[in-house]
Amino acid sequence: MGEWDFLGRLLDKVQTHTTVIGKVWLTVLFVFRILVLGAGAEKVWGDEQSDFICNTKQPGCENVCYDHAFPISHIRFWVLQIVFVSTPTLVYLGHVMHIIHTEKKIRQKMERQAQDECTSLILKKQCKTLKYISSTGKVSLHGRLLQSYLANVITKILLELGFIMGQYYLFGFNLQARYVCGMFPCPHQVDCFMSRPTEKNVFIWFMLVVACVSLLLNLAEIFYLCARKVSSCMERKQDYRVTDDGDELRNKDQALQNWVNMELQLHGRKRREWRR
Repeated sequence: MGEWDFLGRLLDKVQTHTTVIGKVWLTVLFVFRILVLGAGAEKVWGDEQSDFICNTKQPGCENVCYDHAFPISHIRFWVLQIVFVSTPTLVYLGHVMHIIHTEKKIRQKMERQAQDECTSLILKKQCKTLKYISSTGKVSLHGRLLQSYLANVITKILLELGFIMGQYYLFGFNLQARYVCGMFPCPHQVDCFMSRPTEKNVFIWFMLVVACVSLLLNLAEIFYLCARKVSSCMERKQDYRVTDDGDELRNKDQALQNWVNMELQLHGRKRREWRR
């Protein structure tokens, strides 16, 4: 499990910059994929090639049949799957770190030149760029950062689908205890037998179900982000309407007041002319 520590530490930093569903996805990745793969699956597949036995003594026949039956080991396939599926999240983390570093530098510069920030046009422009990090240090998902996060989630969906389909075309979803092979240099069709096929099938289906759960979580996160964006736009539109109505009422009041003032002035002029 030592080789997973570095990846685990990197992914752990993403926890504070994701949605609730993203945190659940990371938990599934850590507990049900990395931990299970390192703790149990590697031991089950440890005797994969040594216990693949064919009923022939022809040199090279067992190696060729094993290579044909398993183009890539299940363990290595799942390791590649975890690494590839985690890569978009690491790219998103790099984008977040870049934004945090940039806005921290701008904030420090603003603090050093606080006395002149009202007169400096450069600092006024920099004030507008501080839009991703709040005063508490929390990163807000909107703008380019939201686009980066959506691209991260969509890429994970495509990778999960690709690996699920790849597993189906490479191995299928079930292993048979007996494998018939007629590849050269086997003299004829031979029967080959693998060890613990039932236990391996349990792990295959477990990893497949976990991959499907991760895929569903990513799809749910897409819908969640879209719904939140639509809700935010609706609230902004409602606030805009309220502001417009308030401005319109103020304009009407002002017009009415001007009309009253004009009537009073005209009435005063008529009284002065009548007295004369």
